[in-house]
Amino acid sequence: MDTAVVVVWLSMVITILSRSHADRNVYPSAGVLFVHVLEREHFKGEFPPYPKPGDSSNDPITFNTNLMGYPDRPGWLRYIQRTSHSDGVLYGSPTAEHVGKATIIEITAYNRRTFETARHNLVINIMSTEDYPLPYQAEFFIKNMNVEEMLASEVLGDFLGAVKNVWQPERLNAINITSALDRGGRVPLPINNLKEGVYVMVGADVQFSSCLREVENPHNQLRCSQEMEPVISCDKKFRAQFDIDWCKINLVDITKVVTIHSNRPDPGTGVLPDIGEYNPPSESLKSRDFFADFLITLAVPSAVAMVLFTILGYSMCCRREGVIQLVHHSSIQKSTKELRSMSKNREISWPLSTLPVFSQSGEVVPPIHPDNYETTSMPLMQTQTNLQNQIQIPQQQPSGKWYS
Repeated sequence: MDTAVVVVWLSMVITILSRSHADRNVYPSAGVLFVHVLEREHFKGEFPPYPKPGDSSNDPITFNTNLMGYPDRPGWLRYIQRTSHSDGVLYGSPTAEHVGKATIIEITAYNRRTFETARHNLVINIMSTEDYPLPYQAEFFIKNMNVEEMLASEVLGDFLGAVKNVWQPERLNAINITSALDRGGRVPLPINNLKEGVYVMVGADVQFSSCLREVENPHNQLRCSQEMEPVISCDKKFRAQFDIDWCKINLVDITKVVTIHSNRPDPGTGVLPDIGEYNPPSESLKSRDFFADFLITLAVPSAVAMVLFTILGYSMCCRREGVIQLVHHSSIQKSTKELRSMSKNREISWPLSTLPVFSQSGEVVPPIHPDNYETTSMPLMQTQTNLQNQIQIPQQQPSGKWYS
């Protein structure tokens, strides 16, 4: 390790251990991928030691990053941390419009064991580059990588080395890295060690190589339309470590991109006029009396309901028409009860379909119910007994003769 790097690393650790929240300055370049790792080791000195000696690395620590004075980060800056036991990563690609503007990112570390926090600021000073932007840009989709794996310096270096062997440019830079989930991809199933995939955009200063142009071959385009892998001669240089989907490669020559400038049309009737910035009301607002609202919403409907109830009660109980209605209703109830009591005591002749079942000897089966049983509720097809004035039915003997 270089001596200067060791000195910087030691000074950074000492600063954190002394609980001094000094700003840390970084100097990324516009149009070049910026990666900053939030290492958990740098924040452990801010928290009490772990109860068990030697297990201080087991503290669950998560990070929150936001632009100073705002709840979120700048649009070009992303953040990812898989678990509370892994490091966080800030990454993104600043553009030329951010050059010369210091971007202060507030970093808050949360210890999930002690619920304590530690903070420091990251000052991003974006520098300009002479060759920005690189004219030839290619975007690869790597299927067997997650974004945090691709952001590791050694993995990204291996990928750029493979691209350089295929492309042979004088200058080659990683421009941007995007997770497939940010492009509308699905979360992979937790089987067979599946990865979400990552898009990597690189830029160079020379034309695309013949190997990269093979994707535009009509034969390969046909294979891609049939969901078959195209035949790429340089795929073996990536296959050992990176599984590239060649059907999703995107080659862009920005020197041939025509920028279309259009004048802004006049707003129509459905567009609100620009009235300036929002002017909030003054903090010294007068208190409002809600007694009148109470009378309108509750007291007035209640009073109207009471008046209507009084009128209805007077009409039913005090007026002659109401009394007549009540008496009529009472007489109907009395008549109904009288009819029900009479129906219980009446005797009716039983229909022939309900004649009793006789035995072989012709004897009558004794009655099942007494004479005072309520017959109005008895089903017709139930086994019955004989009543008064009921005759016996002659039975046929086995010899074929009839006997009365």
